[in-house]
Amino acid sequence: MAVPAERLVELPRRRSPVDAALAALRPRQWSKNLLAFAGLVFAAKLGDASRWAEAGGAFAAYCALSSAAYLVNDVRDREHDRGHPVKKQRPIARGELSVAAALALAAGLTVAAAGIGAWLGLASLGLLLAFAALQLGYSFGLKHVVLVDVLMIGGLFVIRAAAGAEAVNVRISPWLLLCTALLALFLALAKRRGELVLVGARETPGRPVLEGYSLELVDQLVSVVAASTVIAYSLYTFTARDSKALMATIPFVIFGVFRYLLLVHRDDLGEEPEQVLLTDGPILVTVCLWVGTAALILALT
Repeated sequence: MAVPAERLVELPRRRSPVDAALAALRPRQWSKNLLAFAGLVFAAKLGDASRWAEAGGAFAAYCALSSAAYLVNDVRDREHDRGHPVKKQRPIARGELSVAAALALAAGLTVAAAGIGAWLGLASLGLLLAFAALQLGYSFGLKHVVLVDVLMIGGLFVIRAAAGAEAVNVRISPWLLLCTALLALFLALAKRRGELVLVGARETPGRPVLEGYSLELVDQLVSVVAASTVIAYSLYTFTARDSKALMATIPFVIFGVFRYLLLVHRDDLGEEPEQVLLTDGPILVTVCLWVGTAALILALT
């Protein structure tokens, strides 16, 4: 009996072991680790080659360690992911990467990250261990606790920023650390909103923690955190010891937050923040203008 053409579904082609392993590392997520270079920018040390090497080492270490955490998380959640409309395409959930291979790769990446951390110094190694502990705590239970899950994500971003500054031996403003935490909370809450919309639209089971959230609650939290982010960044520029001219970068932050909120509410793009940050033209231009303007101001002053 012939099957009607409209009922035929083309299955995604199976990836090779190498391609599957690379996809499981989630390289798109490495953009989060660019915070390792924040210390260089805000200390105006862009001309120091040795510090570039140290910041690059910190970036590589956190890429390796975060990918190791993703592998462990995907091994643990593989059964649940198979019932998710998007996560079912992950290599471990599809059976393209075995559990043994994933755990072996995670162990190798962890050893490599620890080696880089030891090279950067004991303080950098300590921050790496704290990052690993938070990641494990998140994967093995805390991601299922309402509100704690997004606070954990904020903590991971703060460690990244602090580690970047520690690697190049520069002081980073507590205000910037607070802004980093608030921005991470903003993205995490927007992601929860995107997941709620996806689950509601497709009537498919989502992660258990979503049962503790509602669209109304998440929208209120996003509004509070978005406003707090702009206020905290403004206060940083008002009190900056290096240059009050950093106030000129406030419009970039406001536009970036507004643009992201527009995409979240209009196009329901909050579930994959890394995709938005890497592909949306206005946000990319805004980030480049912010980085360039801040670096120029700090270098000149």
